[in-house]
Amino acid sequence: MTVDLLLGLQWGDEGKGKIVDVLTSKYDIIARFQGGPNAGHTLEFDGIKHVLRTIPSGIFHANSINIIGNGVVIDPVVFKSEIDGLAKFNLDIKQKLIISRKAHLILPTHRLLDAASETAKGKAKIGSTLKGIGPTYMDKTGRNGIRVGDIELDDFKERYRALADKHEAMIAFYDVAIQYNLAELEKEFFDAIEDLKKLTFIDSEEYLHQAQKDGKSILCEGAQGSLLDVDFGTYPFVTSSNTTAAGACTGLGIAPNKIKEVYGIFKAYTTRVGSGPFPTEDFGEAGDIMAKVGNEFGSVTGRKRRCGWLDLVALKYAIRINGVTQLMMMKGDVLSGFSKLKVCTSYNYRGQSIDHLPYNIEPENVEPNYTEFKGWKADLTGMSTYDELPKELKDYIAFIEKEVEVPIKIVSVGPDRKQTIMK
Repeated sequence: MTVDLLLGLQWGDEGKGKIVDVLTSKYDIIARFQGGPNAGHTLEFDGIKHVLRTIPSGIFHANSINIIGNGVVIDPVVFKSEIDGLAKFNLDIKQKLIISRKAHLILPTHRLLDAASETAKGKAKIGSTLKGIGPTYMDKTGRNGIRVGDIELDDFKERYRALADKHEAMIAFYDVAIQYNLAELEKEFFDAIEDLKKLTFIDSEEYLHQAQKDGKSILCEGAQGSLLDVDFGTYPFVTSSNTTAAGACTGLGIAPNKIKEVYGIFKAYTTRVGSGPFPTEDFGEAGDIMAKVGNEFGSVTGRKRRCGWLDLVALKYAIRINGVTQLMMMKGDVLSGFSKLKVCTSYNYRGQSIDHLPYNIEPENVEPNYTEFKGWKADLTGMSTYDELPKELKDYIAFIEKEVEVPIKIVSVGPDRKQTIMK
């Protein structure tokens, strides 16, 4: 029996979906523990690109069971379209995908509330994906939410109506111009609920407890990234859930002492979507090249990602709060062609040099201090062994390992599952 955890160490978009897909053959169960359909996990194999929003990334492996845990919020409409998109791949969805009754539902009015709230903020927008995630988690913590298990109750529609009516009153309070046809949105929602009812609902904490007793291997899959954690991220420019290792325990009902390996995923550089501080953001040619070569656009939102150099201060912070045991470095191939690379090793924080992440990393408080490295020209995408990698990249990797004191076990050199080098 083993329970391992895989999560992102930056501001999301690190490439978690690919690594889960690569690792899945080792696990009996893949369990998603937080977040909603604002997360897009991209997998690429056999010349086809797949984007999963809510469904765990093990769905393409014949022998794995995929669980959507209690910490996840589910939009039935998005979920239905995701399942419909998988129909052509002949997957046994009903047997391979099960859902926690304690997972909360995103209502159409949650999305409307999201839009109204963000519009009302004006220039102070936090960069919400407008998927209704925040308002759904607000209802969860406010003890108003509707959960998957409520679908099985006779008064489900009455519960829905009471909450939707409350949301409409809140939308009116914001007094902003957003256009919507709720009757149309509700028809789509209830049609999707009927599809959702065809799947198996479980008491996931009991299911996983029994799986551990039976010696099953479990991989817990996170969404977004550690620097978007509602407690430990760059608040308020964060998501609404715990994206760090602790979230796997509360989002699945797995005890902390059962977790063995914590896989941490990071890019060889840094990206961020939406608003919020980003100390190593590059506003010049280097950032543009990273964005273009790395195809840095959100897999769900299509939004362009901001790009910059690797920030070891932030990376060390994420490693520590998650208890990371091994690292996976993604998109090393994107840095090919740079004559020089930069890595942030400390911050100049209010006149002092510090090597930890302070409470506030807004640009008026923080300036990155860089160490420079010689770049490499070689095309990495066709390489399959660590020995083939250029010396400059190996030096880059060795420096990171020394600084963060955790080994890098996987180096990704392209989007396809085959473009993965084990170290």
